Amino acid sequence: MAPKDTIFFCLVLCLGQRIQAQDGNFPIPIISAMPSSVVPWNGSVKILCQGTLASYLYQLEILENLTYRVVEKKLGFQEVAEFVINHMDTNTAGRYQCRYGREHRWSAPSAALELVVTGLYDKPFLSTDGGQVAMPGENISLRCSSAHMSFDRFSLSRPGGATLSRHRDARLQGDFTLGPVNLSFSGVYTCYGWHSGRPYVWSAPSNALELVVTGTTSQDHTTENWIRMGMSGLVLIVLLAILAENQLGPQVIHQKDQKDLPDLSWSRQKSQTEWTFRLTPKDHQGYS
Repeated sequence: MAPKDTIFFCLVLCLGQRIQAQDGNFPIPIISAMPSSVVPWNGSVKILCQGTLASYLYQLEILENLTYRVVEKKLGFQEVAEFVINHMDTNTAGRYQCRYGREHRWSAPSAALELVVTGLYDKPFLSTDGGQVAMPGENISLRCSSAHMSFDRFSLSRPGGATLSRHRDARLQGDFTLGPVNLSFSGVYTCYGWHSGRPYVWSAPSNALELVVTGTTSQDHTTENWIRMGMSGLVLIVLLAILAENQLGPQVIHQKDQKDLPDLSWSRQKSQTEWTFRLTPKDHQGYS
């Protein structure tokens, strides 16, 4: 083997060993924020870093330009490590990542988590050009505007949904188009304004705007409910009719049978009269 080939082979082998020593083919950790990555000023947030049960050390890092700074470490064998920020402000807002240690090696870092603090500027106003009720397949236009602050970025969010960002050269409003919409687009929306120079410092949330997407699906359910109610009522009427027939039937038969029977009351009265007139005076005396 030529000297150049030998040197190249050694470099590749050493580089491969270094990469393996760093991540050890470990699963990449998962980072998340509870209850949300958008946190009000002075609020608290919990950052979760999920690794493996064999992880004995976790490390939370904040990204700064091309490097990172270690924020906190957690020691102990656990699958998920919790890091708590009790008072959110401009210093704690930013991009975070985490990693875990196992078998004296570090895993690869997680994906970046953007932690935003809100409430430093006045809230914008959220409105819609059309109505707040839409049919499936339609598009909905929303506008986030501010009369006092010249934001160059606007974000639209709703609980459980993704945050959308838009840039406007006018620096007064951000337009958002949702659609084609379906039933999952229903919910309460808010928007925020911020500056591109401070991407993790947002305004207070705007007014809440509720959107309702309704269509044939809900109408079909309503029709089905009416049909089920009608069938239930019809079954109930039939059951009541059968019950009434069973209760009145024996009485009618009894009255019909009485027409064919002799008048027992008259026969008893007649027998009693005949028995009375057949008594002799001596018999009366015997009973006195």
